[in-house]
This record gives sequence, C-alpha cells and structure tokens, in this order.
Amino acid sequence: MVANDTRHRTRTGWCAAWAGMALLTSLATPAWAQQTSLREASAQAQQTQAALQEKIDAADDETRELLTRLRDASRDASRLERYNEELSRRNETQAALIERRREAIDQLSVTREALPGLLRDMVTRLRTLIEADLPFLREERLARVESLESMLDDSEMAAADKLDRVLSAWRTELDYGREMDTWQGTLVGDEARQVDYLRVGRVGLYYLTPDGRSGAVWRADERAWQPLEGDALDELRKGMRIARDQRAPALLDLPVSVALETRASDAANSSAAEDEES
Repeated sequence: MVANDTRHRTRTGWCAAWAGMALLTSLATPAWAQQTSLREASAQAQQTQAALQEKIDAADDETRELLTRLRDASRDASRLERYNEELSRRNETQAALIERRREAIDQLSVTREALPGLLRDMVTRLRTLIEADLPFLREERLARVESLESMLDDSEMAAADKLDRVLSAWRTELDYGREMDTWQGTLVGDEARQVDYLRVGRVGLYYLTPDGRSGAVWRADERAWQPLEGDALDELRKGMRIARDQRAPALLDLPVSVALETRASDAANSSAAEDEES
C-alpha cells in the first residue's frame, strides 16, 4: 500500500514536472510567436498600403488625363466657335453679294433694252458740245462723232464695245478741259493763213502769227477774233513757250474766250436738263 502510494506520488510528481515544463514552454512560445505575427501583420499592412497607394496614384493619373482631355476639348470648342463665327460673317457677305448679282441680272434685260437709246443720246450730246465749244480741232472732233454715229448702226458690233468707244470719246473731250496745248493750222475764218494756236483748257483759244508780231483771242460771244496788243501779246508769246516746254510754267494774264459766268450757267443748265431726263 505504501509502495503504491509512493509510485503514485512519483508519477504525480513527474506529471507535475512535465506539466510545469509544458506550461513554461507555452508561456515562452507566445512572446516569440507574437513578434513574428506582428512582423507579418506589419508587412501585410505595408503591402495593403502600397496597393492602396497604387490605386490612388492610378486614380490621380486618370484624373489628370481626364482634365487634360477636358482642357483640350474646351480649347477645340473655342476654336470651332470662332471658326463658325467667321464662316457666319463670310456667309452673310456671300449672301449679300449673291443678292446684288441677282438684282443686277434682273435689271440686265432692262439695261440691255435701254442701252442703244442711251448711246445714241450720248453721241448726240457730244456733237452738240463740240459745235457749241471753242473752234479748236473742230474737223478732227466732228469726224470722231461721225465715226461713232456710223458705229451705232453696226448691228454686228457688241453693245459693250459700242459703249467703250463712246465713253472713250467723252473722256477725250473731258481731257481737253484740263490741258494746255499748241499746234499749227489754218486760221478759223481765213483758211489762207497758217497760224500757231494756243488753247488753255476750254476757256481760252488764241493764235499767233509765225513771225510772232500779231495775235488774237477768240471771242465766243461774237464768234470772231479779237486782236491782242502790248502786254497781252507778250503774255501770248510766253504762253506759247510754256506750252512747248520752252520755259517753266507760270501764270498768264490773258483775256479769256468765254465769260466764266456764262460757262457756269451753261454747266448748271446742262446738269438740270440731265436730272430731268433721268
């Protein structure tokens, strides 16, 4: 009985010892294992954080790309808007031009019908002007009018060409009023005499004999020559040299052929007659 108790106590002691060792082992193991777990948890957290940061960076890159696209799209939209405004202005201009041309086409038939009568009236007025004007180059100017009258009867000639020739003749006549000219020719009223003519626009027509000793001014109201003497004759000689480019231009103190009041009255009457006819 005693022996059994001794063996029981011995086994109990060994069991207690083994239990103590197991307890010590169990108490020591969690501290080491805990450090390992913390390192693993920390590594896992870092991995999770890195993965999250990658997602954030990716989201930022996508956002930046979207913002860049939005900026480019806004810039393109502004360019298109300005281009559309420019096209709109061009379209308005083109529309106005088309409308003007359409109106011109509508009036073309009317103009074509009125043009022959207008041309003939312009030629008639030109003849009237020449016949009432100072008698310079009369044969040449009337021959030009007769050529125009024959041209108007030419049915094969284009209306545009007829208009161009009539306007050219009128431009020539208008140029006479702005020019100073000299030439030789037979004396108006005495074709047996050769004289040197001086014309100052359409206000003065003069002649000087070849020897320079006598000269005269044409008086339109009397349709005759009025002799010049003294200073007036000297001024006529000076005017001849100026017209021939033999001296510098200068003012001339010469009597005029047409009174300025009469010339202004004729111009006003002519303008009034044109307004009534238009």
